[in-house]
Amino acid sequence: MKIRTKDKVKIILGKDKGKTGEVERVYAKQDKVVVKGVNLYKKHVKKSEHFPQGGLVEAPRPLSMGKVMLICPTCKAATRVGYVIGEKGKKQRICRKCKKVIN
Repeated sequence: MKIRTKDKVKIILGKDKGKTGEVERVYAKQDKVVVKGVNLYKKHVKKSEHFPQGGLVEAPRPLSMGKVMLICPTCKAATRVGYVIGEKGKKQRICRKCKKVIN
């Protein structure tokens, strides 16, 4: 996966275009990510122990992987992700703009 949890990403398509946020969860099989504070929808919730008031709750929905772009931690630019084989034969992610390794 080119995008992992706790990566900073920029939204490039959709109603939240231009916003940035941190990836909370990655759904690899569906090719989707959940970004904190982005793509929020209102959901009606019945009264329960967890929600004693009930009512409307804002819940984040997953975005397609193609709608987000990784923000490089070193050059702070939205960039594509490449791969390079590092020492010990490990595959590492690199920034396509500044060519630095992304942890």
